[in-house]
Amino acid sequence: MNTRVSNGKEQIFCEWRHRWVRLTPEEWVRQQLLHFLVEQLDFPASLMAVEQAITVGAAKKRCDAVVYDNAMQPLVLIECKAETVALTQKTLDQAVTYNRKLNVPYLLLYNGPQMIFVTINADGNNTISQRCPRYADLLRR
Repeated sequence: MNTRVSNGKEQIFCEWRHRWVRLTPEEWVRQQLLHFLVEQLDFPASLMAVEQAITVGAAKKRCDAVVYDNAMQPLVLIECKAETVALTQKTLDQAVTYNRKLNVPYLLLYNGPQMIFVTINADGNNTISQRCPRYADLLRR
């Protein structure tokens, strides 16, 4: 990951947005996760959208990232927090609210030390794991 200081502020180059962005603690976590997904779990970088704009009711919101399947259908909604921010029910509720619009089968919550991967099952008995499967395994569902 490439970083720099510009006008006294730290920045990181976001390969998905093709530009330099402010290096906040949450942005650092997001970039680490995205690179991990691509490099370790074979997620296609070309099928990932960062800061995906959605409308929830009358409010305009942005998902930290959305991963799409090969047919360009949303597959995984990603919500990141800074390392110092715990993943709580509030974090899950935020992702669930965004998912009302996207209707993805998977939610991924991440803050660096902790990962929560939720598989949304049709019967309402969702499955929660501490790790994210490989991209190819997600497509088999």
